[in-house]
Amino acid sequence: MSKPNIAFLGLGIMGSGMARRLLSNGFPLTVFNRNPDKTKSFAAEGAAVAGSPREAAAKAEVVISMVADDDASRAMWLGERGAFAGVRPGTVCIECSTVTVDVVREYAAAAREKKCEFLDCPVTGSKMHAAAGELNFLVGGESAVLEKVRPVLAVMSKTITPLGPTGSGALVKLINNFVCGVQVAALAEALVLIERSGLDRGKSLEVLTNGAPGSPLVKMVSTRMTASDYTPNFLLKLMAKDLRYAVQEGKKSSVELETAAVALKRFQAAIGANLGEKDMAAVVETLRGR
Repeated sequence: MSKPNIAFLGLGIMGSGMARRLLSNGFPLTVFNRNPDKTKSFAAEGAAVAGSPREAAAKAEVVISMVADDDASRAMWLGERGAFAGVRPGTVCIECSTVTVDVVREYAAAAREKKCEFLDCPVTGSKMHAAAGELNFLVGGESAVLEKVRPVLAVMSKTITPLGPTGSGALVKLINNFVCGVQVAALAEALVLIERSGLDRGKSLEVLTNGAPGSPLVKMVSTRMTASDYTPNFLLKLMAKDLRYAVQEGKKSSVELETAAVALKRFQAAIGANLGEKDMAAVVETLRGR
């Protein structure tokens, strides 16, 4: 079967790696990014460049969005310039951004009005996983729709996990990221305690990273914190956004995510210290600076 025409909206840290995987695997690709400078390398590699999400979606069989938050996502999908204004009946619309459940349900309704199909497919993984095609897709929506686009997702992924009806992928992603945010905030506090107490930092971290707390995330972030390497892999401000969204979703189910709220304060303090554009590991610096 011929490969479907794809419109990819958003070429940031994650989106650029995902779109390049599609392009390198021979999918006809049209890209849109709010900053057109980021489209130049894709044009040089054979992608078409659109002037709006609507234009990108006009000839697409699959539309994928990967942007920062609800507001950026709405700008991609809604309004006169949005993708839903340009899609043809039968198009599969996929939201890979980490957004709220209400937003993805709104998109699913908009897709139905356009006689299109919709999946919420947020991902876990980092910049390097996006570039290597090793992301984990968390899918909400109908299984039949997922099977239609599985070959598209496969070139970007290590795993594809169906989680239930529309909104399931979005909610599991927020739960995943709130747990990650709590781990990073706790590690920052632990590391500063180690540093100030005079313990051998290397040996102490070896105990933590090789013991029960030693998740892959803790191992990676501890290396970044000790080296003070905050080159963006996962932006600190986006972790704050994900924690905030998770707290909101918890309230809808009458669950107070208190650990998420405490972690959010740590990340908000780091944003106040102008660390929002750095990697999330930089949250440790507000504690070191006291």
